[in-house]
Amino acid sequence: MIKVKNLTKTYVREKALDNVSFSLGEGDILGFLGPNGAGKSTTMNIITGYLSADSGTVEIDGIDILENPTEAKKKIGYLPEIPPLYNDMTVQGYLEFIFKLKKIRLPMREHISKICDMVKITDVKGRIIKHLSKGYRQRVGLAQALLGEPPILILDEPTVGLDPQQIIEIRKLIRDLGKKHTIILSSHLLSEVQAVCDKIIIINNGKIVTEGLTDELTATGKSTTRMNLIIEGRMQQVYSLLQRIDGITNVTEQGECEKGCYEYVIESNRDVRRLIFRAFAKTDYNILSMKPVSVSLEDTYLDIITGKAEEENKNVSDI
Repeated sequence: MIKVKNLTKTYVREKALDNVSFSLGEGDILGFLGPNGAGKSTTMNIITGYLSADSGTVEIDGIDILENPTEAKKKIGYLPEIPPLYNDMTVQGYLEFIFKLKKIRLPMREHISKICDMVKITDVKGRIIKHLSKGYRQRVGLAQALLGEPPILILDEPTVGLDPQQIIEIRKLIRDLGKKHTIILSSHLLSEVQAVCDKIIIINNGKIVTEGLTDELTATGKSTTRMNLIIEGRMQQVYSLLQRIDGITNVTEQGECEKGCYEYVIESNRDVRRLIFRAFAKTDYNILSMKPVSVSLEDTYLDIITGKAEEENKNVSDI
């Protein structure tokens, strides 16, 4: 559905994108991550045709966005971080205006009613947009992106400003939309990307530093070597014994969790479960629990971004 090949974009002397390439198939939900200024918005603006690249190509369902922008844009629904709303119009009037602007060939009233039901704004269709809450305005923005039933949705921070219940509802809607749409989702909420997206691209300094399936990325992060232990016995002696086990690189004592039992978090550079068991089998200390610490996308993201920054700083210092 989307093919991005060798995108490069420079602002004055700063390279915003450097040879960026990726592709998405039908039904993919991609999480687009990166620090501020990494190139996320520039990439999305080029994909949607709002901005041209210095070099490289973007194909939307086989249509080049520069060679045939009108046909390509018909296949895209775009929700910017700040929704493009006309605040003095009613919700119904605004959606009718966007419907006509997009030259959609569907029964207008029925189609708008269907979209409003989908994003749960039917009860405010007659209200003026500027009188709506931030959450409802965000929903109206999502509704305009869905008009015309485009096969591709590009959503920039779609849950910003929403309350927890609204966030849950919008996330569910995005997952449901992923059954029929290809979606690119940019968000600063890593938990949101992990909950909604099945693929992830991390971009930094205009370059893609990693990409892959969400589960694969979290499974390969440094934090997969972290484990939680609950051990019965004197804390200092247990702590000292854990530190002496080959492969354990760090031990953090978390405090007494029940009388005579202490909780520890260990980090290791390999699987040390059997070594721990053997070491404590020779003592009077009892291992009550041993389990891996679940890996969050935040752990993986920070490993990748900070690791990349350290590598770049090292390269600069070596020059």
